Amino acid sequence: MNLWLAIGLTVVGCYAVKLAGLLVPTGVLERPLVRRLAALLPVALLAALTAQQAFADGRALVLDARAAGLAAAAVALLLRAPFLLVVAAAVLVTAGVRALGG
Repeated sequence: MNLWLAIGLTVVGCYAVKLAGLLVPTGVLERPLVRRLAALLPVALLAALTAQQAFADGRALVLDARAAGLAAAAVALLLRAPFLLVVAAAVLVTAGVRALGG
């Protein structure tokens, strides 16, 4: 029963957030600060998620093969490589470091 209660509360919460977004006046959405935040917030959240996934293991910070793969992806991005090549470089470097025992 607790699981269904949690699911129900999540559904109601998601609907309330969506409804709140629809009820915001257009004048608020057209402000330069709001537009700038709306443009930068997804990038900041994605960067934080990437850092957490690459450098965290539970509650500890670690440097392992994932960090090497992220570094390879960053280099590929700096060289203006296509997206699939960036992903392939990250995968190959991560696999290589893990194969070497890292």
